Amino acid sequence: MSPESSLDNPLSFFDVSGKVALITGASGAFGAVAARCLSGAGAKVVLAAGNADAMAEVARTCKGETHQINARPDSEDACAALVAETVATYGRIDILVVASGMNKVAKIGEMEPSTFENVMDANVTQSWLMARAASTQMQAQGDGGKIVLMSSARGLLGHPAGYTAYCASKAAVDGITKALGCELGPTGITVNAIAPTVFRSPLTAWMFGDDDHAKTVRSGFLARVPKGRLGEPEDLAGPLLFLSSKASDFYTGHILYADGGYTAG
Repeated sequence: MSPESSLDNPLSFFDVSGKVALITGASGAFGAVAARCLSGAGAKVVLAAGNADAMAEVARTCKGETHQINARPDSEDACAALVAETVATYGRIDILVVASGMNKVAKIGEMEPSTFENVMDANVTQSWLMARAASTQMQAQGDGGKIVLMSSARGLLGHPAGYTAYCASKAAVDGITKALGCELGPTGITVNAIAPTVFRSPLTAWMFGDDDHAKTVRSGFLARVPKGRLGEPEDLAGPLLFLSSKASDFYTGHILYADGGYTAG
């Protein structure tokens, strides 16, 4: 379809039907959103997670073809194996979504150096290793690809409650995104990141509660959110589909803030 005729069918820009997507951290909140969104849009989805039971629950919510791998991207060999099994199952990889990661909150004097290193490994090194493995395969295929990393508003903004490891790790993810966007641009592979603020998940469910503590914390936070509400999983689906599809072919090295305007003020 020519660019001119595509403009007559703008939804075709967002078509990922038949594409092969590998999602790490598929048992987590963002991983589950990615799995449902991309499978619902017609992609063949490979789910990878360390929690097999939770991953199976996510798989049950998906439409179309799915394949599950009970593994984490915690080493060079593990990341290469995830890509290899994706290719063995579906013949190729078109989309990588790195939804795996972790956060440990503690003031700097109370955080063990090993904890800081674990957060950096899970969020930074593993993102880099997965992007390395997937982009190598995508370049061998020769027709581009989509890499979507998981950042956060905390990659741009600090936090007083003991977020040195998390903020540092997400700022590093932003740096990887920009550098790889530049490096891989000529290959047709785009590298972008989604950076949400607080959105509904098992870890943040308490902030949506009606008790006094939740209301107090939520009220203070929402004073800085122009949209006046916390995020919902659906708020991440649209940006993800955009960054995973032809619609974002001219966007790379970009950090997309899904934050209700939080970082704008």
